[in-house]
Amino acid sequence: MSIFVVDDHPLLREAVVMLIRRLNSKLNVVELDRMAAIGPAMQTHGKPELICLDLKLPDTNGVSGVRELKQQMPEVPLVVLSAAAAQDYEDLALEAGAQAYVAKSAGPAEITNKLRALLMKEGAEPSAPPEKLSKRQKQLLIMLDKGLSNRDIADELEISEHTVKVHLWRLFRRLNVKSRSQASHLARTQGLV
Repeated sequence: MSIFVVDDHPLLREAVVMLIRRLNSKLNVVELDRMAAIGPAMQTHGKPELICLDLKLPDTNGVSGVRELKQQMPEVPLVVLSAAAAQDYEDLALEAGAQAYVAKSAGPAEITNKLRALLMKEGAEPSAPPEKLSKRQKQLLIMLDKGLSNRDIADELEISEHTVKVHLWRLFRRLNVKSRSQASHLARTQGLV
């Protein structure tokens, strides 16, 4: 399991890495100082299971980095760790696709609790699939396995993006998973795709 910590301040980046390693010393934590370093890091370490992202980087500012990463990797959870006060950017970051927003001023305990919650969601083993999935649910699993976005799925099935979200929500509940990557993993390990 790889976690990318993207922050251009070495001291703050190292502090976040230390907090993550306290939670699980076996995690592969990759330190990056800008958005442009994510592509090469993925070639070396594979797709991350979690991204911790600062909002102010040399090559991005504000929630544009969140939007860009969620377009590239919609299934990868993203937590924003920012020096900006929560009231300034939290809603914007969550709307852009972040799973959590933590102000760096929150302190180590709160940051650790948020990271622990996200890591537990991602690291939890999903349960076995139900006996019977609908035709639509099987289609969605195949499309998720191909890495299609909600928009691509909507276009292919000729339905709205909102309907795709509803279908995915029901599918995740049915499979007892929390993310696209968990659904794909379960589908592959259970021979559903």
